[in-house]
Amino acid sequence: MSAPNLFLIYVTDTERSTHFYADLLEIEPVFRSPFYVAFEVAEGVLFALWSRRREAVTPETPRLSEVGLMVPGSAAAIDELYGRWTTNGHRIVEDIHDDVFGRTFVIADPDGNLIRVSPID
Repeated sequence: MSAPNLFLIYVTDTERSTHFYADLLEIEPVFRSPFYVAFEVAEGVLFALWSRRREAVTPETPRLSEVGLMVPGSAAAIDELYGRWTTNGHRIVEDIHDDVFGRTFVIADPDGNLIRVSPID
């Protein structure tokens, strides 16, 4: 059986979210359509945006998962990213702090999807 290789989140505005994630991840999409955009985040692994069911996605929709970005390096690398994203106006939903797995914080994308930054385990 294959390992998971497509991670998809629901968004209300594909174009807005494409710009958000291209800037955040510092990569460009490998596929674009009006309702689906895919970024290759590792060889054969896609992170995708889907807006076909916009009526079902609202900021009030509970988010029961997080997109995880594991950052190499020391806690200082996470502090630097936190400072840069705060300066860029990204919405912080969990301030930077130390947890059992290390330095971490959480931001939200324009649709309220959660993005956790943490060290590589």
